[in-house]
Amino acid sequence: MNPTQRYLLSSIYCSSLSESPHDGVDATTPFFPYLSKKLDLDLTLIENELLNLEELGLIEIKKNNQGEKTFDKKEVLCFLTKKGRAEIKVVLVGGVFDLLHAGHIHTLKSAKSLGDVLIIVVATDTTVNNLKKNRKIFHDENSRLELVSSIRFVDKAIIGRRTSIYETVDFVKPDIIALGYDQTHDEKLLKKNCLDRGLEVDVVRLSSPIPQLKSSVIKSELGNSFYDLQ
Repeated sequence: MNPTQRYLLSSIYCSSLSESPHDGVDATTPFFPYLSKKLDLDLTLIENELLNLEELGLIEIKKNNQGEKTFDKKEVLCFLTKKGRAEIKVVLVGGVFDLLHAGHIHTLKSAKSLGDVLIIVVATDTTVNNLKKNRKIFHDENSRLELVSSIRFVDKAIIGRRTSIYETVDFVKPDIIALGYDQTHDEKLLKKNCLDRGLEVDVVRLSSPIPQLKSSVIKSELGNSFYDLQ
């Protein structure tokens, strides 16, 4: 498989994740509008590679009422087959991301190196308020989502489910969950709980060259007045 084909498989996977974090997989999301936001590729090249991927049994392309494949840029729908999904490795990283710093960037780069697709799950405001009752959060979930989405090597960022982390994991169905160096989750317990739900996921703990760098420390040193600057 060439790099363009692998990129297209990864993009089809990402486009299948609904923009709305509390909907299911949006099977009606057209592929080309999503891809056009990520990379400007020649349309003919994409069409040829998609046909090659379908011939390999890695994707399905929706056909129109006449039984012909449609490559209308606004309407074409592509789906990964089970075989196609197995060709890419999806890495999930979850967090609050209220104040992005060098430690986050290092962690996310390390996570990206573990697979083909890096999915970031941003904690909901409700989850953050429940977990960090004594810590002020300066950015709401949509703002934090926008911040993380702006990182060029992040393939897709979504807001987590409001019920539990496992609902989010079931939605994304990653191959790997990458934990930050300072996150409190227990790797073995997380893997076991996923397995109990029929989700076979590897869980890894990422290190940091600057473990002393934390959002809480930065906020404390800057003070609340910093965030009042216009």
